Amino acid sequence: MALTFSDVMEHLNAGVQLPVNTVDKLAPDTAGTEVQGIVTAFAASQYVVEQAVRLGANLVITHEGVFYSHQGHGSALEQDSVYRQKSALITSSGVGIYRFHDTIHRYTLDGIVEGLLQELDWEQYIERHLPEVSILTIPDMTVSEAAAYVKRKLNIPYVRVAGNLSATCSRVGVLVGFRGNGSTVIPMYEQESLDLVIAGEGFEWEVPEYIRDAVRQGKDRSLIMLGHAESEAPGMKLLAERLSRQFPDVPVHFIPEQPVFQIL
Repeated sequence: MALTFSDVMEHLNAGVQLPVNTVDKLAPDTAGTEVQGIVTAFAASQYVVEQAVRLGANLVITHEGVFYSHQGHGSALEQDSVYRQKSALITSSGVGIYRFHDTIHRYTLDGIVEGLLQELDWEQYIERHLPEVSILTIPDMTVSEAAAYVKRKLNIPYVRVAGNLSATCSRVGVLVGFRGNGSTVIPMYEQESLDLVIAGEGFEWEVPEYIRDAVRQGKDRSLIMLGHAESEAPGMKLLAERLSRQFPDVPVHFIPEQPVFQIL
């Protein structure tokens, strides 16, 4: 019996209660299409769609939105040349793109968090998972050493660091995506006795400025910002591995992207 887009989505969503306004949708809505191959990625970028076509995969499962907005662009971009060219590529390719955001974050262990911690090889150091953060106690290392370790394990060229780079850290909070804002992160430094927070991104005038003041006061509190994509792509890589085992007759590929920013 042929595997359809709908079959894959039902497998992914099993047991998860989604919000009424979920962004997890298939576009175009061709749920009955037979799956020829699956690509997972952080986002359905132009490159990712092109690679899916090259690989003969007609279902792209992406964590973030296709057109540069969490809830959707509405009609604001319809005359934009970048939007129109990408939209034409998707239409002509026959690829279906399934936004898989809310569901994976609602797994018993957030699938995006799980992927990042596995990629860092830090599962053995987990103390507990809270709704938006995982608390770890890692072997003592300096903040500089932690940054170098993260870069190597994630195979990324840079991270951004705030704090005293020579300070020793062991109590670490790990957050993915856009969870690195002040209201979430700042209270945890004292509540969880954290030396270091590793996050995807957050407002630059909140936690980084808190770290600036903490260092000025002689407190060894530090922050490593990975980037939104860099923190969440490992979860989509882990998803590809699991789909490959679940559907062994279907080619499944994870497509990584290079960091969008360059350091000059």
